[in-house]
Amino acid sequence: MTSYVEDFDDGPGGWMRVVDNFAPPAALPIHNGVVRCQGPWWVDYNHAPPGGGYLQLLMCLVTHGPSGESVREVAGPNRFTGGRFPTDFTNAKITMRTRGELEAAGTKLSLLIQGSKDGIISGWVLTGETFAVNPEWTETTVTAVPDPSQWTSIGSRHDRTDTYGEKPLLDILAHVNVNIHLIMFPVKPRPMGEIGGDPHRLRAGRDYPIWPSSIAQGYVEVDRVQIDFAS
Repeated sequence: MTSYVEDFDDGPGGWMRVVDNFAPPAALPIHNGVVRCQGPWWVDYNHAPPGGGYLQLLMCLVTHGPSGESVREVAGPNRFTGGRFPTDFTNAKITMRTRGELEAAGTKLSLLIQGSKDGIISGWVLTGETFAVNPEWTETTVTAVPDPSQWTSIGSRHDRTDTYGEKPLLDILAHVNVNIHLIMFPVKPRPMGEIGGDPHRLRAGRDYPIWPSSIAQGYVEVDRVQIDFAS
């Protein structure tokens, strides 16, 4: 069995923070080998209905190919791609050691996988199993089962279909060749006041303000990530 392990004792190892659609990626604060994902987190509207919904992105790892200079600057050497770990996540077991405090607003700490097929990036959130966030350190293992009933496809909002869409889960699981994310999901941003349009065609948090109580708030710390590949 092949296993990828990142304990952040020697930097981020390729992990980074996606700020929003406009800003470059940012470094994750790391202290004594612990990553701190500190809210407030951007509400990612790229997959608003008719897509699978809104996300809040905590941390991300590119899984295939070389990284550009801006990514290397904030994420350091990518020990996943550098170690030539598999992109076949079918039945992989992902273990996270986490702690934190959340006002979760109905969300769960979840795994998002993304792969590219036929020029379209397809993302799936493992909603059947999620990671624990408790004040004390807790280790949780989830399994990337090839069962669509355990996943939610995030698809695309109305105007991003040239980039995002839905491809079969089994195809994406077998070749997660874009990235993996740790996210809060499902996020249900609530408009603050009159917005003068369809909230899903407008951009939540950019074209109109949202109530902070309607999205996840708090922090999550990650001490260790382990991926045990089935093949």
